[in-house]
Amino acid sequence: MSSSFLAAFPLVFTQDVLIAMIASAIYGMVVGALPGLTATMATALLVPVTFYLSPIAAIATIITSSAMAIFAGDIPGCLVRIPGTPASAAYTDEAYKMTLKGQAETALGICLWFSALGGIVGTIALVLIAPALAEVALSFSTFEYFWLAILGLMCSTLVARSSPVKAIAAMLLGLLVSCIGIENPAGTPRFTFGSTDLLGGIDAIAALVGVFALAEVMRAVTQKDPPSIPDRKLGSILKGQIELTKRYPKQQIRGNIVGTLIGALPGAGADMAAWVSYSLSKRFSKEREKFGTGHPEGLVEAGASNNAALAGGWIPALLFGIPGDTITAIAIGVLYMKGLNPGPTLFTEKASSMYALYIIFLLANLLMIPLGIAMIRISKHVLKAPRSLIMPVIMVFCAVGAFSAAGNNLYAVLIVAFFGIAGYLMEENGFPVAAMVLGIVMGTMVEQNFVTSLIKSDGSILPFLSRPIAAFLAFLTFIALFWPLIAWLRRYKASLDAAAPAR
Repeated sequence: MSSSFLAAFPLVFTQDVLIAMIASAIYGMVVGALPGLTATMATALLVPVTFYLSPIAAIATIITSSAMAIFAGDIPGCLVRIPGTPASAAYTDEAYKMTLKGQAETALGICLWFSALGGIVGTIALVLIAPALAEVALSFSTFEYFWLAILGLMCSTLVARSSPVKAIAAMLLGLLVSCIGIENPAGTPRFTFGSTDLLGGIDAIAALVGVFALAEVMRAVTQKDPPSIPDRKLGSILKGQIELTKRYPKQQIRGNIVGTLIGALPGAGADMAAWVSYSLSKRFSKEREKFGTGHPEGLVEAGASNNAALAGGWIPALLFGIPGDTITAIAIGVLYMKGLNPGPTLFTEKASSMYALYIIFLLANLLMIPLGIAMIRISKHVLKAPRSLIMPVIMVFCAVGAFSAAGNNLYAVLIVAFFGIAGYLMEENGFPVAAMVLGIVMGTMVEQNFVTSLIKSDGSILPFLSRPIAAFLAFLTFIALFWPLIAWLRRYKASLDAAAPAR
């Protein structure tokens, strides 16, 4: 362990890795601070750049840019009440109310300081939890991997903020898309409609770029430009943050724990962690009546939670190849491309690379503080950039990135356009695109493990339930599947009891 840890430092502290981290940090800050440009989109647009980088530098760009973008999304939320990323939406109103009270520096300082601390705590959890789980994962067979993949799909629908029915429908659509092509256990062309371009299936990167990047461009075109930035100088950003840390220790710890756990839940992500943590903060606060008036307590807990979730999302990604969120879904593709195949053997055969990722996580969160202060200072100028100039550039990046990722295949550009339209229409009608993306990414894993397990068991389904770990995962899966029905029955019973005449 110590030798692998020491061997990781030369991998990180090289010129190409450090330059990649600084450049991607600045890029992530700018993208996150622009309303409508999500951290996922920032990550997707970096994929073509990773082709020309070393494995560690490529992963460093993904980690650093996503961490910076998650925090930077708080800046427009605080100043103009427009969340830069979905993770910022949970507490945008609270932060903006602080700005109206003349406390913009405090609100932005809370978002920066507790995001950095949350990211560091999430990294520590990743270091401690992932290797321990890797030992357990070595005993997994195709039966356990099948149930684990199904559980991840069901959890993505369980935690969706939209209707569970719509979330399940979106997930099933993603599974259907993953069936396209000839790369299936039977080697039979499916849903190709005679097109040779579809024999290789739908490229996941092209679908991700379309759903998240191009759909955001379409959404920005249909929306009005953001309001003007208040013309006011900002004071000291980190002033008073130590006092707030001492004042709200329970909220910070709870936010870190909830963020890490939700981040490790496949399909959840930083935005869900922020919503849950803000709700918990309000539920257990002794000053609940102050929420919504510019109260810092909810910002502390949610700010600590969203960046902790970012590191937590890498736990299932590195262990099982199951994305914890849409960002790690993209990262998994980069890991495979660079020969760092996710799985328990990654922790033994390439342990030095794993420790290098841990160091990058810590450096990224430490780098967030000085760059975050600088970004806040120039945020007025960044937020005034006209969308008429930004959106065409993003469309060019989408087309070029998909074209390069697919081996200079123009058909990938059409895939981006198709999924961009599909993602826009789905979001407009309340269907979560994250559930569909998870279905696309994990569909092949579900089918291959299911078919392989049937072959191993001579067609019997008994081993799917007789093995202890498989049975436990199956139990959790069925709980996730029927939980919306159980919750509906409880609400229905409560409504009947309330309507019944008092005896």
